[in-house]
Amino acid sequence: MADIQGSYDDLFVAVPQALAALLDEGDVGGSVAVFVDGEPVVDVWGGFADAGRTVPWQRDTITNVWSVTKTMTALSALVLADRGALDPDAPVARYWPEFAAAGKEKVLVRHLLAHTAGLPDWDGPVEGVYDWPSATARLAARPPRWEPGTEAGYHSLTQGFLVGEVVRRITGRSVGEFFAREVAGPLGADFHIGLPAEHDHRVALAVPPPSRDEDYSAGATGDSAYPTGTALRVRDGNSVAWRRAQIPAASGFGNARSVALVQSVIACAGTVRGTRLLSREGCDRAREEQFSGEDRILGMPARYGLGYGLFGSALGWGGWGGSLVMIEPDSGMAVAYVTNQMREPADDTRGLELVMAAHDGLTGLRA
Repeated sequence: MADIQGSYDDLFVAVPQALAALLDEGDVGGSVAVFVDGEPVVDVWGGFADAGRTVPWQRDTITNVWSVTKTMTALSALVLADRGALDPDAPVARYWPEFAAAGKEKVLVRHLLAHTAGLPDWDGPVEGVYDWPSATARLAARPPRWEPGTEAGYHSLTQGFLVGEVVRRITGRSVGEFFAREVAGPLGADFHIGLPAEHDHRVALAVPPPSRDEDYSAGATGDSAYPTGTALRVRDGNSVAWRRAQIPAASGFGNARSVALVQSVIACAGTVRGTRLLSREGCDRAREEQFSGEDRILGMPARYGLGYGLFGSALGWGGWGGSLVMIEPDSGMAVAYVTNQMREPADDTRGLELVMAAHDGLTGLRA
């Protein structure tokens, strides 16, 4: 059995066992964390940080979590809403006047957060996402593909620029700066949107699925995770340019511990370890259903709250390649899985398996 490092409550032994099984099956590396009531009951990691399996995954290893980053950007917006600085029901143009172009005067902030704004596509080269002014100007000039608020279509890359620009207009800071100062900093969470070079040595680069290489892409192949006009490749996500850029829908770097810690804010009515980031009402806002039905981009049923996917009474989201966070406010639990080993999305159930393993421990804990 694969060697698993870290610590866990004995009630949750099924979680490290599940991680070990994934590594035994061939996964390169990863980490899992389960927080209950804001405290870790599982914080484990194992495997390797490199495709050659020469560098062991360490406690402070971080990796790109792809679309799990959306939950961090959404939390930043919810913090502003809780402070009264951002009104989810306001037109986006109130904060970003240029956005009113091309028939978008009635697009509301909540439409951006719920993938209903009608701006799911990125039709430029990948390099365009590294230039914030260019990316946001391009989106401001685009007409919506459908009447905003009436349908949902996953805004895989665009959501982060849309929400992030609203954050920037309100605060004068990039979303990465706001998140670092107002969320990650107060919590002591090792999560970054726009990764400084000093952390490069800790990064576990993404490993393509078996039989694929770094040209494996989302979008051009019809993969539902990133169905945009731009063929985003693994090699793009592994580039220095990607790490340095702020792409708030997809370029966050962290480990399971940091993801679960941050999202425990939502699980714990806004306060974690004595740090209050949201009111209970602000947390409840995340679960206000904005859309339920067929996502016209993903081609599958979806329920969206304000920045999070809704799954029964739980909320969260997953990233291209397998990373995932699931938050259960009714039980005070947040489960995060972060991995450098990508799998084909249609065949990937790893995150959900780990969530179910965590439930085994929660049942015993609450008994």
